[in-house]
Amino acid sequence: METIAAHENGAKFGKIAIMSVSVAEQMAQKLRDAFQPSHLEIVDESHKHQGHSGWREGGESHFQVYMTSARFNGETRVSCQRMVYQTLQAELAGPVHALSLDLKPQKK
Repeated sequence: METIAAHENGAKFGKIAIMSVSVAEQMAQKLRDAFQPSHLEIVDESHKHQGHSGWREGGESHFQVYMTSARFNGETRVSCQRMVYQTLQAELAGPVHALSLDLKPQKK
């Protein structure tokens, strides 16, 4: 956690805690909000791609997502993938180089 001093017009307000949220945590929150999954697992597999394109020090560039959601009921595999890609478009345009998806509909 990083702290910074907060100032406004020269007045000091003390310190504010700035918490760094991981890419996986950001993706998890977006996926929970969009799909209300009964199962969600996000695995950082960046270590498997060291030295390959898109890999960077510190990881958080290559992910595997396992998710089960009622939102996938009646949808094709491609449709489910498109919904997830749309939800995570900011991450895919930025820090995420590769995203592998294992998506399942919720059993009734």
